[in-house]
Amino acid sequence: MRIEMKKKIAIVGTGANGSCVSADLISNGLDVKMIDQWPEHVEKMRKDGLKIEMPNRTLEVNVDAYHLCDVATFTEKFDIVLVFVKAYDTAWTCELIKPYLADDGILVGVQNCMMAEQISEIVGSHRTIGCVAELSSELFDPGSVKRNTPPEGTWFGLGALTPEMKSRIADVEEVLKFAGKVGISDAILSAKWMKLIVNAMGMGIKAIGDLRPAEAFEMDGMRDLMLKAGEEALKVGEGLGYKLEPIMGLTQEEINTSNRVQELLLDTITKHVGPTALNTVLQDHRKGRLSEVDLINGWVSEGGQKLGIETPINDKIVEVTKRIYAGEITSSKNLVEDVISSLKGKI
Repeated sequence: MRIEMKKKIAIVGTGANGSCVSADLISNGLDVKMIDQWPEHVEKMRKDGLKIEMPNRTLEVNVDAYHLCDVATFTEKFDIVLVFVKAYDTAWTCELIKPYLADDGILVGVQNCMMAEQISEIVGSHRTIGCVAELSSELFDPGSVKRNTPPEGTWFGLGALTPEMKSRIADVEEVLKFAGKVGISDAILSAKWMKLIVNAMGMGIKAIGDLRPAEAFEMDGMRDLMLKAGEEALKVGEGLGYKLEPIMGLTQEEINTSNRVQELLLDTITKHVGPTALNTVLQDHRKGRLSEVDLINGWVSEGGQKLGIETPINDKIVEVTKRIYAGEITSSKNLVEDVISSLKGKI
């Protein structure tokens, strides 16, 4: 269904997930500018449009795509900016787009990790809405994305960081509803921590083994290792004051009545993304680029150090991932087997 909406929207970081949401909004008639740092991707989209391949259909759209350097030529300001860049690129991205965000505009970090407060410090709490996203997709070739969770299987959680912004949540919901289901959270920072637990369990360790979900769960000790990583993240977050908050379509009752929250979260994400999805850290390893492990598992490790909580699983994931990034070792099933073996007695 195409609609007429006057809001001017920018999507910054149109990698896999950013491209998916861009295509959904554009196909529904919204005014979207796509901004990305991969030149070949931008040029391919300009020439041939954007293709999103989903399990049950393919979406192809013509787009309005720009290189980062083009931002300096913009003369208009945006009502809504959706930021999809890697968490470690958040600060400079927000500074880049800040002059082009309307005075009453809204910036939303549709990202992993605990970046909402950093965004608020840069563009102002009066222009920030927090977001948690469950969207699985893969991008290796310019202009073409494999989307594992189509809109009907995608979920966004939105929430205000300050009371003054609660009335503005609807403005973002009106846009993101075309890309997935939208829930509203009264504790968005806690919701983002809950998603960090999910990512701490599933992303880094699978990437160390270069494993898809089905391959990972076939390995002896893998599930226990993942759940232990989640347990550590749970303890650290609770120690820092975060509260259990429903995400990914779960209800508060399901969260409250679960004996093992991390197990509920792991089973939910595994069901939603399917057995063959490549998580974003694994994609980063294959591309030879920096991943977000330092801001996911590393966040758990740093929090544990502050609180005096041991986090050996997350510590190990960070350590091994750094060695992979440095080129000292290569992701493989044998490598993850070594990791599991080295952590016996701690799982």
